[in-house]
Amino acid sequence: MLTTEINPLDAPETNPFDVAATAAQEIADATGVAHHDIALTLGSGWGKAADLIGETTHTIPAQEITGFSAPALAGHAGMLRSVLLPTGKRALVIGARTHYYEGHGVRRVVHSVRTAAATGATTMILTNGAGGIRETWKPGTPVLISDHINLTADSPLEGATFIDLTDLYSTRLRDLARGIDPTLDEGVYCQFRGPHYETPAEVQMAKVIGGHIVGMSTALEAIAARQAGMEVLGMSLITNLAAGIQKTPLSHGEVLEAGQAAEATISALLASIVAAL
Repeated sequence: MLTTEINPLDAPETNPFDVAATAAQEIADATGVAHHDIALTLGSGWGKAADLIGETTHTIPAQEITGFSAPALAGHAGMLRSVLLPTGKRALVIGARTHYYEGHGVRRVVHSVRTAAATGATTMILTNGAGGIRETWKPGTPVLISDHINLTADSPLEGATFIDLTDLYSTRLRDLARGIDPTLDEGVYCQFRGPHYETPAEVQMAKVIGGHIVGMSTALEAIAARQAGMEVLGMSLITNLAAGIQKTPLSHGEVLEAGQAAEATISALLASIVAAL
């Protein structure tokens, strides 16, 4: 386990998949669980789902595992949890998301996903709090991600690595989610670089190119999950209408407040989806 600030992912010569394998082995050693089936990254507003999906048998501060660091954002727990599901399957719950805007590089952004895959997980559930472009989406509305537009000008893929993203966000998993809640809408997620919120003009650009949701995470992680052969379900909690759609100024406090207000409802929904997997 790491005891210094040096992160092996920062060295260009390091193979990030080797680092993920090391992290996965450390998780296995710390938990006594050799294999996880499902992984969940819980963004703003989604945290209580970890308490509802099953029995948490082990909790690990993320920074104790190779390649991870403490979260820089309020509202993120900074913990990894091994959860025994009622079905007997195991879920790895990731409460330690590294955002692209932190400036650590894309390898660190997707390390949690690659580690989850290395633990054996074949399903990756990615959640976030985001801004909505559709005016019918009120704060507190959960939305399925049907596709994304990556506006970071970056990729977790290195070298001549060509991965098909045609059906990146699983139709099967979205249908399963709608079977639990038929009112669930879906939309295209646009990942901006951040950390500033989008301008009204940028939101209109996202709308023109086919976006419905704006945020600062998820797309890069989803690409890495596809590279690892995982089936991906993406869900956004609409914490506010996007700039220019919403007429009042945006704030992170508003995001946290909306997440807290919706947390019980959306966490129960996510737990029901996990139970159906």
